[in-house]
Amino acid sequence: MSTARNELIVVTGASTGIGAATAKELAHRGFHVLAGVRREVDADALRGPGIEPCILDITAESDIVAIADRVADDPRHRPLRALVNNAGIAINAPVETLPMAQWRRQFDVNLFGQIAITQALLPALLNSAGTIVNVSSVGGKVVMPTYGAYAGSKFALEAVSDALRREVGALGVKVVVVEPGAVKTEIAERGIATSQELMNDMPADQLARYSEVLDAVMAQARSFNETGVSAEAAAMVIARAVTASRPRTRYTIGRDAAILLRVSRFLTDRGLDRVVRLNLKRFAAGGNQPLGVGGRA
Repeated sequence: MSTARNELIVVTGASTGIGAATAKELAHRGFHVLAGVRREVDADALRGPGIEPCILDITAESDIVAIADRVADDPRHRPLRALVNNAGIAINAPVETLPMAQWRRQFDVNLFGQIAITQALLPALLNSAGTIVNVSSVGGKVVMPTYGAYAGSKFALEAVSDALRREVGALGVKVVVVEPGAVKTEIAERGIATSQELMNDMPADQLARYSEVLDAVMAQARSFNETGVSAEAAAMVIARAVTASRPRTRYTIGRDAAILLRVSRFLTDRGLDRVVRLNLKRFAAGGNQPLGVGGRA
């Protein structure tokens, strides 16, 4: 255990995956981590030296007020070193088929909740010249079919992060975006389960249009647990962003994210459509299905 740094860090979405790994990594580095979880059972599993679990649903105003009060009333008067906005969900379905209530839920968690907790904790971060780390996704730059809602929320988070960085940079607060690619976490399996439920509710005509591409996307998501980087590796990148005196504005996580983002800068939209289509084709039944992604094959 590193020497105590006498500073607080808030990590949202810390029940599992990247959030839990980040809370543990930052605690190991000596910070006192206020780890946001949704359930008491998750709090009990995470609690340990340097980690204080807090019930935190970022879509619940009362929870956000409570975490802001906890920071402001810290008994040891420790400054808030950073806010890591990691909470998020993935709801994948074609634009035509996804009910509006699900669109709103996706944005409520992945965007509006992030903004709400940032607003609540920004006064403390201004006082400490702290850091905000927004966990986006490679999907915040390049969109796969059926990821419209998820990627839309991440594109928006990237834009908000840029605006915020330009608003508070001169005031001493650093704003960083982290863009993971494939990571071995529970969010992929939860997203697959949600997609399957949505498929089950589709009328026959929609299912005929989209079943092949949905099957390929879900197969690709399942592969993340074989090909993705570990949550612990992702946490190391986030911890590096938190502790850097002059962090980069963006960090990618995983070789796949770095390559895809680099390639996307040089391709036309049609060229990128083809790359996406060929990549998904590998996951289609038999590996040679003529997926209807981005026009003609």
